[in-house]
Amino acid sequence: MHDISGRQAGFDRRRFLNRAVGGAVAGFAAQAGFRFSQASPVPPQKPASPEAALKELMAGNERFATDRLTSIEHDLNMLKEHTVEKQEPFAALLSCADSRVPVELVFDQTIGHLFVTRVAGNIVTPEIIASLEYGVAVLGVKVIVVLGHTNCGAVKAAMKAEAVPGQISALYPPLRRAVEQSGGSVEQAITTNAKLQAELLRTSSTVIRDAVKTEKLKVHAGVYDLASGKVTLG
Repeated sequence: MHDISGRQAGFDRRRFLNRAVGGAVAGFAAQAGFRFSQASPVPPQKPASPEAALKELMAGNERFATDRLTSIEHDLNMLKEHTVEKQEPFAALLSCADSRVPVELVFDQTIGHLFVTRVAGNIVTPEIIASLEYGVAVLGVKVIVVLGHTNCGAVKAAMKAEAVPGQISALYPPLRRAVEQSGGSVEQAITTNAKLQAELLRTSSTVIRDAVKTEKLKVHAGVYDLASGKVTLG
């Protein structure tokens, strides 16, 4: 997981993204090692089923992990032409707030494709539930992915359960079950937490539960590997 090629790929992605912010996307792409696919990142239409939505997400992650992004060069046009008046995302994500997890890039999706909620530890809260219910009931997303990631600071802090300033310790209780089932392994706690939070979404929200029951929605757990760029579904 932490071999030299994985670290180099991660470095190349970070180097490219830092420079792209400056506005010279095309000029720096070759230097950063990116090869842009000729395929359009914009699905011709919103995926018709939860299975199709999940397939599109994972295909995008494969492009990201192999440095074949297609979405960046289209973002500005998407913003101007397709998302000013409305949004039509096909998937929703509950992700950790960690800055190393750029959700749209991880799945190679452009503006308007993903409905993203973020909180440290990717935990389910009433506000998160309300937001995702909106994504399901109003926006019609087909899949929700609860996305943990390797080396998660929130999970590691919950495992130590040390005194911390302010309200940081409010993250500990929602993570406790995963910690208790981890056997002392940070990796296991991260994976277990994503699964537990996904199950909590399925059971604690009537909107999400009913959509799953009628096969209009799927809820999955996954873990993003910071080194390789790959997402593994649980």
